[in-house]
Amino acid sequence: MLVLEPIFEADLQPEQYAYRPGRSAGDAVKRVHGLLNLGHREVVDADLSNYFGEIPHADLMKSLARRVSDGRMLALVKAWLEMPVEEDDGKGGKRRAAKARKERKGTPQGSPTSPLPGNIYMRRFILGWKALGYARRFCAEIVNYADDFCVPGKAPAAEMLSAVERIMEVLKLPVNTRKTRCVRCPEEPIVFLGYRIGLNHRPTGKGSYIGTRPDKASVQSICRKISAQTAPRFGQKDEDWMVERLNRMLSGWANYFRLGQASPAYRAVDAHAVKRLRQWLCRKHKVKSGTYVRFPDQRLWNDYGLKHLAPTSSRLPWAKA
Repeated sequence: MLVLEPIFEADLQPEQYAYRPGRSAGDAVKRVHGLLNLGHREVVDADLSNYFGEIPHADLMKSLARRVSDGRMLALVKAWLEMPVEEDDGKGGKRRAAKARKERKGTPQGSPTSPLPGNIYMRRFILGWKALGYARRFCAEIVNYADDFCVPGKAPAAEMLSAVERIMEVLKLPVNTRKTRCVRCPEEPIVFLGYRIGLNHRPTGKGSYIGTRPDKASVQSICRKISAQTAPRFGQKDEDWMVERLNRMLSGWANYFRLGQASPAYRAVDAHAVKRLRQWLCRKHKVKSGTYVRFPDQRLWNDYGLKHLAPTSSRLPWAKA
């Protein structure tokens, strides 16, 4: 893939943000936010059913063959697409499944090489959208990251969704009708790549604006991970080990969710982190009463070194997200 990536990078569309040099999920979120502020308030919040597992091999190989003439390289890619995948057998063991080879569709997920075929095939959807005149007709732009995409535009979202479904039918990619929504934003918020994009109220309480913030589900997800990390089964670990693991988890989450109005989410995560670390310390040291006096928040942050997210939010560009 080190050979193929530079070849196809030149062909990928500007609407594609995943696994590309100098681009990130945050850039995709900022583009959606920018389009909404430019008046593209009708949004198709789309969801594909098992995108990577539905990519047809024959059509994908055609896309590859347009730029790669080396038959040996194409044969290698085809063999990689059809390779068996090891999965759980439901009985505590492993089994090898050759579903991709039998059905002639799907790309192996989880390997370093899997993002490129996904980007190459999604490019066909974006090119079709523009070639068929939908971008101009609806004054709409696709914003894509891996298998996630949304379409902010100025035409009714239902009409744009019909166009999306027609193209996806040709590409043999099923649209998940249960999860796909037609939204008028900011009256109704959308959730894209873990961010809620919609109406935010200013911290002063005066006025509102279209902005981004970590979605509630994203906050709940990191809180569940913190709870799992501080479970009783880790009671034999020392304090430094536990704090290091929590800090790594908190830093990674905060580094991604740094766009928009992040302060409320940071405070909620901080509260959960200190609560769970305090409970873990009390179990470890067999403290049954006066737990807050023994392990107050400030001691956990200052003495134990637990990362405190809330103070860092003042440096984030919430007004520019």
